Amino acid sequence: MLQALFLFRDRYRILHLTWFAFFLSFVIWFSFAPFATTVQRELDLTSPQLKVLAICNLALTIPARIMIGIVLDRYGPRLTFSALLIFAVVPCLLTATAHDFKHLVWSSLINSIMGAGFVVGVRMVAEWFPSKEIGLAQGIYGGWGNFGAAAAQFCLPVVAAAIAYFTGGTLNWRMAIVMFGVVTALYGSIYLCYAQDTPPGEVYQRPKRHGGLEVTSQLSFWTITLLDLGLLIALGLLTYPLAQNNIRFLNLIQVGAIWGVLLLLYAFQFYKAWQVNREIMGSLNPFSSEFLQPSHHYSLKQRYQVRQIALLDFTYLTNFGSQITVVSILPAWFEQTFGLNPVTASLVATAYPVLNLVSRPSGGLISDRAGSRKWTMTGLTVGIGIGYLLMGKLDADSNFTVVIGLTMLCAYFVQAGAGATFSIVPLIRKSVTGQIAGSVGAYGNVGGVIYLLIYSLSNAQTLFYSMGVTALICASLCAFFLKEPRSSVATNSPEIAATSTK
Repeated sequence: MLQALFLFRDRYRILHLTWFAFFLSFVIWFSFAPFATTVQRELDLTSPQLKVLAICNLALTIPARIMIGIVLDRYGPRLTFSALLIFAVVPCLLTATAHDFKHLVWSSLINSIMGAGFVVGVRMVAEWFPSKEIGLAQGIYGGWGNFGAAAAQFCLPVVAAAIAYFTGGTLNWRMAIVMFGVVTALYGSIYLCYAQDTPPGEVYQRPKRHGGLEVTSQLSFWTITLLDLGLLIALGLLTYPLAQNNIRFLNLIQVGAIWGVLLLLYAFQFYKAWQVNREIMGSLNPFSSEFLQPSHHYSLKQRYQVRQIALLDFTYLTNFGSQITVVSILPAWFEQTFGLNPVTASLVATAYPVLNLVSRPSGGLISDRAGSRKWTMTGLTVGIGIGYLLMGKLDADSNFTVVIGLTMLCAYFVQAGAGATFSIVPLIRKSVTGQIAGSVGAYGNVGGVIYLLIYSLSNAQTLFYSMGVTALICASLCAFFLKEPRSSVATNSPEIAATSTK
């Protein structure tokens, strides 16, 4: 595969078109970050307000990844990705025309939808690559696309400075953001014209019903409802920083209203999930003779375990959730702990996301070649846990060379772990890969929200220890409960089980 990777034809052409689409969606998602301090001075924002904007930029990615997964499985990745890229103009225009904190909150919330772009390419890559190459292909897609977060840090300021130079004005962050939004929308049109959902002669597999994840047992149904509940609780937690006394974007009545809406949304999700799976759930009326009496049973060979999705949700919370958190705090941590100036701290911190170019593909490659995706996942997660626990011990007296080395080592395990996670996701059940990827991706953002809240209430040392302990717990669960996926499932019928039921 590595030899043919740079031949722009067949499945490699689709891979390159798709990772670049993901790259642009992440450039837009993180387009505000490079100008945060500039905007802070221009609009007279406080430091707590900037932290709130960072959290808001993660918020709607959680439900968006679920919704995009449902749309993706129904309409295909070509249409879904193209529409999302064209939509990029909207949040860019909102950000560029914002003139106070409240406007920036709304633009950040809408901009967070762009973070859902990752889910689309997971299904596209799974359609074009065989199971023996799926880990490396997903790693390249995820790693090179994730580089958009780092590219935003230096591309947008350069464009803004160039505009200021040619127009004779000051740093034009507004025009730079709009320009990247327009470029992304234009690429969405290109993707629509040149991408294909499946290789020639193959049929795009869709779920039988739409609106919820198809499961194969009653226990799996109750598991997905608990996973949905976890996502909505994480959304509810986002009301906390917006209601603080020094922010006051929301009052208590509005917070209560939001929780009420989330409760209604959960009830609606539960109902839709039951509709999709009514054959295996039976009636939900406790007075009916058909109460929880299924009309259809899947054989053991037809079943797949939602428990595996839950474990992958947890692994992605552990690796990607901690990654987006560390990327957010690393420049400030270097500056405040080791006395670096802001420019140097930012340059050093950029090495963390840049490492994605190599580390995430390598995690997928190791998963492909090691002979066991389960133990690859477990081993990398142990590395994450040990790495963060060691980072928690660093202080101002630590040798800075050791600090950099340990930070990069930890970054490798985190990003390789994300690659290993998505080497398993497409092997669970092909027809609903989008929804599974949406759930796993959403829990990555849940991790970011939880970890950023921990950081806002404590300090970096507590954050590192929390992430380390969480990773070791996750590794233990993987060792005992994660099943080895059947490698043939990526190309076989969606009715074949993706995990061993032995």
